[in-house]
Amino acid sequence: MSPPTGGLAARVIAAATAQGVTVALAESCTGGMVAAALTDVAGASNVVERGFVTYSNAAKQELLGVRADTLATHGAVSEQVAAEMAAGALAASPADLAVAVTGIAGPGGSEHKPEGRVCFALARRGGAAVAETVEFGALGRDGVRRASLGHALRLLDTALRKSEG
Repeated sequence: MSPPTGGLAARVIAAATAQGVTVALAESCTGGMVAAALTDVAGASNVVERGFVTYSNAAKQELLGVRADTLATHGAVSEQVAAEMAAGALAASPADLAVAVTGIAGPGGSEHKPEGRVCFALARRGGAAVAETVEFGALGRDGVRRASLGHALRLLDTALRKSEG
């Protein structure tokens, strides 16, 4: 893992520990990379409550409660699905904060959903999930996955910094 991502993961763990916040992760295209980055940090057991790698649509539905009609209407790579993934991770755990990642890592994609399109959502217990789409571009599979990892960690870091103030 690159040092900047490792430093960011350590910052997330430190901030969450200081605030007594636990985190759940709902990952598709990153395949557990966010959980791995966080658990590489000593003290992660105080923060990382659980992670869900829901690569298939069936897993998204069964483990996170993503609705079949949401998948049919918007597709797995959509802000709507990311939001349901984050909300589902909170519903299926006692965590305080959840981040979700779903995207097209590549190679390839389509005209409507190109390689490098990744949807993220962040949800806090008692609040609505906030979703966004990032177009990383055709960085190749590894590049998109690493960029997605960094972005997910930044979302957690930003949410925790807002909680401090």
